[in-house]
Amino acid sequence: MNTLDLTDPPCITEELRLIREQVRRFVAEEVLPVADAWEKEGCIPRAIFRRLGELGLLGMRHPVAYGGSDLGPVASVLWAEELGRSGYGGVPASVLVHTDMSSTHISRRGTEEQKRQYIPAVIRGEKIVAIAVTEPGAGSDVAGLKTRAVRDGDHWVINGSKLYITNGVHGDIYIVAARTDPQAKGSRGISLFIVEKGTPGLVVARELEKHGDLCSDTAELYFDNLRVPASALLGEENKGFYAVMDNFQNERLVMAGSSIGASLRAIEVTLDHVRTRQAFGATLWDLQATRQKLAMLATKVAAARALTYSAAELEAQGKDCVREISMAKIFACEVNVEVVNSCLQLHGGSGFMRGMAIERMTRDARIQTIGGGATEVMLEEVGKRL
Repeated sequence: MNTLDLTDPPCITEELRLIREQVRRFVAEEVLPVADAWEKEGCIPRAIFRRLGELGLLGMRHPVAYGGSDLGPVASVLWAEELGRSGYGGVPASVLVHTDMSSTHISRRGTEEQKRQYIPAVIRGEKIVAIAVTEPGAGSDVAGLKTRAVRDGDHWVINGSKLYITNGVHGDIYIVAARTDPQAKGSRGISLFIVEKGTPGLVVARELEKHGDLCSDTAELYFDNLRVPASALLGEENKGFYAVMDNFQNERLVMAGSSIGASLRAIEVTLDHVRTRQAFGATLWDLQATRQKLAMLATKVAAARALTYSAAELEAQGKDCVREISMAKIFACEVNVEVVNSCLQLHGGSGFMRGMAIERMTRDARIQTIGGGATEVMLEEVGKRL
């Protein structure tokens, strides 16, 4: 397999390069040989999370005090890029939900007791985490969620449903968003709760069948008079919306990163194909149109990569960079869709066949412009800040 390596920005340190090599070895040795079986099974084995924990790769966004390495957002983008480069979209989907989209709520806003109870097991890969915000009537519009949590003495009682929850089938810990003040309007009156698997009233209604990302499990959840102790409240009561919005910056950065990795893999796969595919007495690579098409795609990926790492640097510096992260999410994910579609075209009929890497990557890419904030929502975030 040809490897397309772009020049690293200055923010990628020698330590991060070593981590990248470690992730690449892991993907080559422990993901690629068996990932087709995971696609058929509809999930990633729990042993993979434990293996990532053994390698120290699940704690990059968690404090050192609880077993993490606290390497920050640039490390998250690099981590996401290499997982995306596996060419199996379900791998970054499941793993990044665990590391950057859900468990970070506990590290950032949990009590000391909550952090000590959950974060070490999360970092070791012993407990898999999911984030349960999306509902049938509230996706990117988080303020529109209907799930309710009512205080009852020393407990909260939760009723409602959640949809499209990654790690929802095999997860152990759910970060659940629910409305705790029904009189509050819009974004006010939403809180977060830690709900453990096996809690009476937590129902995994069904495992959803998806267009792509087949090796990540996705579920619909119901909460039927689910009771959790008052200590399950995560962060400040009625401030959950702002916590979700804040953590969206992590989510959008890693989605951009995984899109970049997937785009690079698609170009690599296609370079191998066009350099050997004979047509009209020569290879496809001998055609100027082919070379220029792939050159333009590689240029757009390089631009998306530079934009994404720049946004990650701003986030690491604590700057207000919602606009820049939104731009990165828009551009990297839209470029990913363009890249895989163009690469499939260059594969011709073979690219349309199940079992071909580019066919799988084309299906997997489609969620990137929807999940974590659809492109249209991201454009509004940018527009408001022009």
